[in-house]
Amino acid sequence: MSFFNTSEPILRRKQHDLDLQDLQGLWRIHWRVGNVTLLSTHYTRIDQVFILWGLLSAAIFITAQFLPLAWTDQAILWSLVTVLGIGGMVSLSWSWAVVERASWIVGCWVVLMVVGLALTDLSVFAVWGEVLLRLGPLWLGLSAIGYLCTGLGLRSRALFLTGVTHLLSAVVLLHIQSWQFLFTGGVMASSLILLGEVQWDMRQPIDHDLSEAQKQFNREQHRLRQIVASSNS
Repeated sequence: MSFFNTSEPILRRKQHDLDLQDLQGLWRIHWRVGNVTLLSTHYTRIDQVFILWGLLSAAIFITAQFLPLAWTDQAILWSLVTVLGIGGMVSLSWSWAVVERASWIVGCWVVLMVVGLALTDLSVFAVWGEVLLRLGPLWLGLSAIGYLCTGLGLRSRALFLTGVTHLLSAVVLLHIQSWQFLFTGGVMASSLILLGEVQWDMRQPIDHDLSEAQKQFNREQHRLRQIVASSNS
């Protein structure tokens, strides 16, 4: 038996027959002008986490690349924003993570972000030149660890390959210093937005801590997804 769920494509359009843990806090968007549908999609709480960090990553690294703000001012501002982002991530993902027995993954990301934030702030306020010059590779490397752990924990090829992409990008950036913040923000933000906009592969959902009725609901949703997948193949 394959470690990854190879019966599913790595990336595909979002499915609509969602499990109970994915329906909690779901955002549905349906924009129409007359009879023309401009946008019809939905965002689970995990999708919302990806979109949140995608926007924050873009803002942080674009600011560092282009705006003439003092490093100390940026460190204070983005430290506060990052702490709020960590709180938002935990709040949005925790109930899903408990059901999926993936709370350790959330903890892993929290630790990685705190480590990255601490090293970034120390490099600015303590003038650690070697670290300050390599903030891009630092954050890409920490993100790579997070994605690799998440990909293995959820048995997701999409997340694992995202980790590999971040790791290779960090290696490239160690040898190319120009535009490092734009490059870093581009890799991180584009990956996060993509993962928030599509359905990525993972192992079969876990029904931990659900009632029998809730488990039956998830089984029916799984059956409906299989029917849709078969009709589209």
